[in-house]
Amino acid sequence: MAGARIEAPYYPIIYVRGYAGTSSEVEDTVSDPYMGFNLGSTRVRTVWTGQTDRLYFESPLVRLMKDYQYTDVYSVGLNKTDVKEFPGGDLDPRSIIIYRYYDQVSSVFGAGKQVAMEDFGKGLNDLILKVKRNVCKPDDVEANAAFKVYLVGHSMGGLVIRCFLQNPKVGTEEARRLVDKVFTYATPHNGIELEIVGNVPGFFTANSADNFNRARMASYLGLPDGTDPVNTLNGAFNPDRFFCLVGSNAKDYTVAAGWSSRVVGPFSDGLVRINNAVLASSGKPNESLQLSPRAYVHRSHSGYYGIVNSEEGYQNLIRFLFGDIRVDGRLDIRSITLPADLQKEKEKAKAKGEKKRIRASYHFETVAGVRGAHWELSRRTLAENSSVFRTYADLFPDEAEPDEIARANHESPELFTAFLSKASKVNKNRNSLGFSIDLRVLVPDYEVDGILFLDNHFPGGHIFRDRLNIEAIPDDEVPGGWRIRYSFESDNPTKATTGMLGTPLGDRLEFRIPIKQPRPPGIDADLVLTARRWREPS
Repeated sequence: MAGARIEAPYYPIIYVRGYAGTSSEVEDTVSDPYMGFNLGSTRVRTVWTGQTDRLYFESPLVRLMKDYQYTDVYSVGLNKTDVKEFPGGDLDPRSIIIYRYYDQVSSVFGAGKQVAMEDFGKGLNDLILKVKRNVCKPDDVEANAAFKVYLVGHSMGGLVIRCFLQNPKVGTEEARRLVDKVFTYATPHNGIELEIVGNVPGFFTANSADNFNRARMASYLGLPDGTDPVNTLNGAFNPDRFFCLVGSNAKDYTVAAGWSSRVVGPFSDGLVRINNAVLASSGKPNESLQLSPRAYVHRSHSGYYGIVNSEEGYQNLIRFLFGDIRVDGRLDIRSITLPADLQKEKEKAKAKGEKKRIRASYHFETVAGVRGAHWELSRRTLAENSSVFRTYADLFPDEAEPDEIARANHESPELFTAFLSKASKVNKNRNSLGFSIDLRVLVPDYEVDGILFLDNHFPGGHIFRDRLNIEAIPDDEVPGGWRIRYSFESDNPTKATTGMLGTPLGDRLEFRIPIKQPRPPGIDADLVLTARRWREPS
């Protein structure tokens, strides 16, 4: 009997759950075959009639089974990856496997004692090799060459994955080569912070809480002693193929009667701070931190309003795993003008040989979605503590003071990364891929020579606010095989009409859309969209 055919990009998916602290939480976890990834949520939303209706999200596992014909590995009470009755070649490549690493900690299935993170990582290594043996017959050269696996982790599950990938004493090169992509939900890649004590102390060893201490993390991640921050892959895995989904809703995280979100603070999902949930290519001092692909959603760390049990989480997951195109958006700023009165003061001082010290900050908000959908792929807003922040000194270092220049971040604001998929389109009958970008630039306050500038200024006002509707159209006759149409909603609220060809830059296309608000205070910039093909394996 020939083994099942492996069809890219539909590889086996291994789910790795998050932290279970107390013994009762561990036992509840191991009692569920899917360890929580089968849980969905039912909420209400306003529909087009103005009435409220129930919205059902069935869970990521059920949706993968319904939408992409995935299946679990359970049959007549047995796990196909564990028993000899299921020989190599009999496991469907479109399988979802739950890594049951907490079985070792359980008093029912294991020794009832805490297990080191390194042991969890080794177990994941062994599971990947076991899945391959169950999918591929030993003599099937084609299947063995084509085999890949996806890893999906929630919270601490993402750290288990990184331990396996990064620590050479834990994972093997054989297993690491089989990992095509990694997706993490709300993983504390740089540890967990508490408002009063800072990073979780290393002496918090009860229930292995020190797994979130950065010194301990550096050890099990195979990083050099003293590495801080620790949200770096350190060259062990391609950061472009590691996606971080970041939650920004602390309010709806109800664990410990809401005390968790109180002690962690508002710039978080209730447990993990927003800035700690992203991953960088390097953690070396004075080296630019290239962030891995990420999206921000207004969801809490877990629960019925949680990041895993969400349409936003599922849509980012399937597009990252199975999508056709990756699109990155950044804002290249030529100039931002000051309010007219403030500009006059500045020029008057300059004529006298004096210099006004002007300080301001800007928040760049972006909401990205796809055509026809009632959900968003990424949402970065000031109200949800996830906007991109830049100071006047960041944007205009020539006019900044020496102490400001030393702290400045001169990189163009990176607004979003989105993955688009022809198979996941809301409207299957249209050949093009449609998406929208709601872009806003806010300025909370200006300060002149240490005094707030209040004349003719409304704090928190926008110097730019508009929505772009964009349509990506496949076209073999143009460079790169794609062209776009776009329109600003203020000009044309329903269509994308202005055509544009991209500029080929190696393996990608670059599109530059002018962003202008000429009246002061205003902005002159380009929204730079960089598109590249995404399906090719690593």
